[in-house]
Amino acid sequence: MELTAYLKQLVDISPELEHELDGAFARDVFPKRHKLLLPDNTSQKVYFFEKGLARTYYIRHDGKDITHHFFLMNSFSVGIETVFYGRPSPYGLELLEKSVVRSINYTDLEKIIDQHHNLEKLMRTVLIETLKTFSDRLSALQFQSAQERYNTLLAQYPSILQQAPLGHIASYLGITQQTLSVIRAQR
Repeated sequence: MELTAYLKQLVDISPELEHELDGAFARDVFPKRHKLLLPDNTSQKVYFFEKGLARTYYIRHDGKDITHHFFLMNSFSVGIETVFYGRPSPYGLELLEKSVVRSINYTDLEKIIDQHHNLEKLMRTVLIETLKTFSDRLSALQFQSAQERYNTLLAQYPSILQQAPLGHIASYLGITQQTLSVIRAQR
């Protein structure tokens, strides 16, 4: 879904603001496996995924690539460590499908929000949604079995098995690829 159509579902946006936002966010099309950001980046950008699938990932001390989160269409991503704390983000951002990505520098977005207070509601909504997502993920890792985490993933992202490599899915679930194969065979 296009950025402005998505935003209009969440808040009331005038045609003028719609035009301003559409012009302020760059629009790029990237191929599958394109790395928008590498770990330890200092990006100040806010990304919105109009089409495609992305993941954040980090590199463990032993060199293993671990998937931290998946971003489907109509998702925002921002490096919290960089934008709000001035530290490099430990997460890279990789596209798992050909994707249409909108982006804006965070300070430019803040200027638009300062001029249009109805967008403050949008920011609160996005931040609360993000907080809830990560709270649920932490709870799942602490209290759910691997089978339960797998079932939850499929409920949240029904087409993830067709979109993401199994190795990325396994690392996201905190299990080996072999364990994932066993769980999938049991279904």
